[in-house]
Amino acid sequence: MGLGPLFGVNFIRKILIGAGRWLDRRRQSARRRQGFAAHLQLAEEGEDWAQRFIQEMGWTVVARNYRRKGGRGEIDLVAVEGETLVFVEVKTRSGAETSSPERAVDRAKEKLLGRTAEEYMRIASVEGMSVRFDVISLVMGEQTKVEYFRDAFYPVRALAQAKM
Repeated sequence: MGLGPLFGVNFIRKILIGAGRWLDRRRQSARRRQGFAAHLQLAEEGEDWAQRFIQEMGWTVVARNYRRKGGRGEIDLVAVEGETLVFVEVKTRSGAETSSPERAVDRAKEKLLGRTAEEYMRIASVEGMSVRFDVISLVMGEQTKVEYFRDAFYPVRALAQAKM
């Protein structure tokens, strides 16, 4: 049983926001210490854009770039929409590239995201919350093209205990 029924969604939201901000500060200071590759800068730009996009929809972003303890697997954005915990994968491409960014989210990526989300829920003690996986696809250029895929996939094995 998660902490949701014991403490309420607002309490959990405040805890998650605080933890997310702390992780953001650590990540940003590490990035300042080391050079940042161009493709990572593009990805970060896309994540910044996606974060503003979902915040404008009224969601609360509680974590960004959450990584599994083993280092393999990262969730770009974790947000709360009402009573639903939303794991958002952001795919960004430059205007010069031709493939659709969302096509990079294949079965293997879905499975990895599911395992990472499972760990996040266990560590954040939010088991039992409704869960959803969304994808935001961005093509950056003179005019940024955005596609939002709500409920884009659901990794079956992972999150078996989560409510749908």
